[in-house]
Amino acid sequence: MNDLKSLMRLILVGTIALAVCLGLGANNSRPQPNPILMNTCLITTNVSRLVNFYENVLGMKAQWSGEQYAEFRTGVGVLAIFSADAQENYIPGSADAASNRSAILEFKVADVDHEYVRLQPLVTIWVKKPTTQPWGTRSLYFRDPDGNLVDFYRPGKIQ
Repeated sequence: MNDLKSLMRLILVGTIALAVCLGLGANNSRPQPNPILMNTCLITTNVSRLVNFYENVLGMKAQWSGEQYAEFRTGVGVLAIFSADAQENYIPGSADAASNRSAILEFKVADVDHEYVRLQPLVTIWVKKPTTQPWGTRSLYFRDPDGNLVDFYRPGKIQ
């Protein structure tokens, strides 16, 4: 019986030591080694219009949280759509809806040319038709209803 108690005590001490070494304790305040981009949020004056556009473009339904916020879980990251009025209430003066001219929303797709045909009735502003870049990536660029630049691309084949 004493041998069993000693073994149990040894297992418990070993487990605690392992948890401390791995930083699994309650006071684990070690930061992540690098930031992890999880969300991209578009601020808009017309949430339902932009959500409807992306539901059709992405081929998935948005997950709504109230009337002023919706998101698309794309597998790797989240595209969020948020009301300009709600953003103004949350952080006054922090965002101007539909005024982005410096960021690109990039979505990896299986077939760029197929997407170009499929998106014809949805997209009104085409920036660049399907093109293969010198490094092998095939992509197309268009603007959403708020003017945000969107890229659908397929990585080039590694040679």
